[in-house]
Amino acid sequence: MKTEDHTLRGCASQALKSGRYCNPHSCNKLNVYNDLSRYPETSNTPDIVEVRFKNTRKAFYKNVNKLILTEGDMVAVEASPGHDIGTVSLTGELIREQMKRKGIPYNGKLRIVYRKIKPADIEKWEKATQREDDVMLKARRITKDLKLKMKIGDVEFQGDGTKAIFYYIADNRVDFRELIRILADKFKIRVEMRQIGARQEAGRIGGIGSCGRELCCASWMSDFVSVTTDTAREQQLSMNPQKLAGQCGKLKCCLNFEKDCYKEALDFFPPKTRLETEKGTAYFMKIDVFKQLIWYSFKKDALENVTAISLERVYEIIEMNKEGKKPEKLKISDETNFHSFDFNDVVGQESINRFYDKKKKRKKRKKSFDQKRNYKKK
Repeated sequence: MKTEDHTLRGCASQALKSGRYCNPHSCNKLNVYNDLSRYPETSNTPDIVEVRFKNTRKAFYKNVNKLILTEGDMVAVEASPGHDIGTVSLTGELIREQMKRKGIPYNGKLRIVYRKIKPADIEKWEKATQREDDVMLKARRITKDLKLKMKIGDVEFQGDGTKAIFYYIADNRVDFRELIRILADKFKIRVEMRQIGARQEAGRIGGIGSCGRELCCASWMSDFVSVTTDTAREQQLSMNPQKLAGQCGKLKCCLNFEKDCYKEALDFFPPKTRLETEKGTAYFMKIDVFKQLIWYSFKKDALENVTAISLERVYEIIEMNKEGKKPEKLKISDETNFHSFDFNDVVGQESINRFYDKKKKRKKRKKSFDQKRNYKKK
């Protein structure tokens, strides 16, 4: 039975901390680790389950029929129109917290869970999903014929095959009313157009990032926060678009991961001010946040005779300048620069020839006089 497109990546290492085995049908970046799964249900446990579908689609449904559902079960749920098929991704007490986090009212109107899937539901669903790739390619040709500036990235059919969601990317607003009419007439389905961003598209396709790991958007990220160039400036990164951009063409999401850490560290640094010395005025050039170093140069627009000064020394010179005094030098001769955090190749791990097997030189055995004489006779 085909459940969903799924690859077992390391799920054999099963024993989780909760004492439960990893369900192979629930390994997905849209899943939530249920910390409260070991606690027994009470009368206050919500009768709501979270169900996930293809791509990044998730929704909450009421379990009005009091079905015994666990994470990984496939269910038929209410849709408009007909029914849809999805996988239960979360149950129990954690549902309440998830709804609060996403701003969904707990007592609001929710759709319901009909039943666990039956063989007839599976047959309909498989027939519908088998049409997705063909419909997507044909829809792209129709879009090209209509000269619409949009790209259809994926198609998701509803469980009963009566409706399809077309995910598209577009830089500007697109009038696709005629496209919807053509698609509905050609494929005899209800059509819903849903716009996604470049980051969601990259997460759907997947790939390997510049760090050598799988893309965050493809492996675990489901919420995308905007990234600005100010974040790169705070981290003292060069404004090179080729290095800062990810595979989606936007700024890398990982720039936000250390944003708060850099902001906190930058609070200890003084503003970009000049330092007056007896040799002249020293101009600010750059800083190293975590080594707490600031580079100064005596030429304003040139990196000439750049000197690295510790943060304490900079504050000391600023206080001297306020009192009208000028130090003889920027850097004290016996000043300790900083604690080196650089990697030291102690055991030769970075050597190019570390995997080179050195051939042992064979020592030539000297032949005895009798061996030489027998060889000459031959």
